Amino acid sequence: MPTRTDLPELDDLLPTVDEIDVKTIRGAVSLREFIAGALGYSPLWVKGLFAARTAVALALRLETVAPPTRRLRPETVSFTPGELDLFFTVERGEEDHYLLLKISDNHLIGYLAFITDNAKPESEFKAVTLVKYVRPAGRFYYNLIRPFHHIMMLSMCQAAVRQ
Repeated sequence: MPTRTDLPELDDLLPTVDEIDVKTIRGAVSLREFIAGALGYSPLWVKGLFAARTAVALALRLETVAPPTRRLRPETVSFTPGELDLFFTVERGEEDHYLLLKISDNHLIGYLAFITDNAKPESEFKAVTLVKYVRPAGRFYYNLIRPFHHIMMLSMCQAAVRQ
């Protein structure tokens, strides 16, 4: 598990969450390109997971979030708090450094952060997932999707640097 000094951009959230997952990759893209590439990753198997999620959401009485119907482009990535990047709300960010997104449901609160060291010619990118359980169904749901989450986040990061 990362320590507070590993993710200084998230120091205020780390003590408040129940789960932390960090994926790290290097690539020769900008932060905007990385975010758009990661969030825009939507092969058929990901669409299938979203369809399965809908069934689970109904069974657990979760609020349902449909998969995005439009693609995020680097120039449309917002860093403005309160604005939306697809179905995520922008919490905070700093151009060319990091972006923190949030999604709230009735069972958990999820944060997705993208952080870069902005090194040249290749930057290091961290995709960080933070989860705060709101009720027991949140823990059950996250443990159910955990294996898929790891595969999906790795695939999103790999797709983001292949642009």
